[in-house]
Amino acid sequence: MRHLESVTFKQLRALLAVERHGSITAAAEVLSLTPPAVHCQIKGLEAALEARVLARVPEVTGSKLTAEGQIVLEAALRVEVALGQVDRQIAAMRRGQSGSVTLGVVSTAKYFAPRLVKTLMTLCPDVEIVLQVGNRDLVIEGLERHSLDLAIMGRPPREPLVEAHPIGAHPHGLLAAPDHPLAQQAALSAADLADATFLSREEGSGTRILMTRYLDRLGEDRVFRTVEMESNETIKQAVMAGLGIAFLSLHTSTAELSRGEMVMLDAPQLPIRRHWFVVRPSGMAPRPACDSVAGAIRGLRGAFLPAVAVR
Repeated sequence: MRHLESVTFKQLRALLAVERHGSITAAAEVLSLTPPAVHCQIKGLEAALEARVLARVPEVTGSKLTAEGQIVLEAALRVEVALGQVDRQIAAMRRGQSGSVTLGVVSTAKYFAPRLVKTLMTLCPDVEIVLQVGNRDLVIEGLERHSLDLAIMGRPPREPLVEAHPIGAHPHGLLAAPDHPLAQQAALSAADLADATFLSREEGSGTRILMTRYLDRLGEDRVFRTVEMESNETIKQAVMAGLGIAFLSLHTSTAELSRGEMVMLDAPQLPIRRHWFVVRPSGMAPRPACDSVAGAIRGLRGAFLPAVAVR
C-alpha cells in the first residue's frame, strides 16, 4: 500500500537535483548533503510510492529517471512552482502589496512588454508584477505548470486549456533591406519570392509557425530556402546586411522601419493581421491581484502596442 502522506519535499527536492545534475553525487554537492543522505531521501521516496524512480546508468556513471520517476518529477516541479509562488505572494504582502503576478510574454512581445509593465505598475500600484520572456513553447509550459499567472501571446494554445481575450492587432509582413532586389519591385508574386532566402526563427516560435503556413499557402508545396536564426535581433541584423528577407511581426521592427533601415515588401496576401491575446490557465483559483492586472491589460485596448503603418 502506498503511503503518500510520507512523501516529503526534501525527497522531491533530492529527485529534482538528481534529474538536473545527472547523479546522486552531483546532487549531493548542490544540496550541501552527503551522497548517502541523498540516496536515503530517494529510497524513502521510492518506499512511500512503492515505485522505482531512479535507474543507474553504468556507462556514464550516473542516474536517470524511470518512467515512474518522470511522473513523480512532474509532480515535484508543480510543487516547486507552487512554493515559489507562495514565497512571492507572502513577500509582496509584507511590502504592503495585495499580491504578486507573474506575466509571461513570448519573445516577440518583449519589444513592448517593459512599457506595458510600467503602465500596469501605475494602474495596479498594489500588485508586484514579475515579467518573464520566452519563446512560445516555454510560455505554454509555464501556463501548463501554473508558473505563469498570465501570458501575452499571438495565438492561444489548444493545450493546456486557457481563457483568452484579444487585446490588440498584431500585423506581420516580409521585411528586406532597402537595397535588396525585391525591395525595388511592386506587387510581388509568389514566383518573385521563389529564389529568396528566408531568415527564420527557431522551431516552436509562433512567428515561425505563421511564416510556414504563409509560405505553404503561397508556394503550393514549393520548398523555400530557409535559414534559421536564434532571435529577432539576429534576423534583423542579417536582413539589414542583405543576407535575406524575413517574415516578422511588424511590432518587432518599428524602429528599423521608421529609420529606413528595412522596408516592408509588397508581397501577396500581406500584411497578415492577427491579434495579441492575454491568456490565463483555466481552472485557477480566483486571485484579486491577477484579476486586477488582467482587467487592466484588457482595458488598455492595445494602447501600449507600437504604432505600425501598414498598407
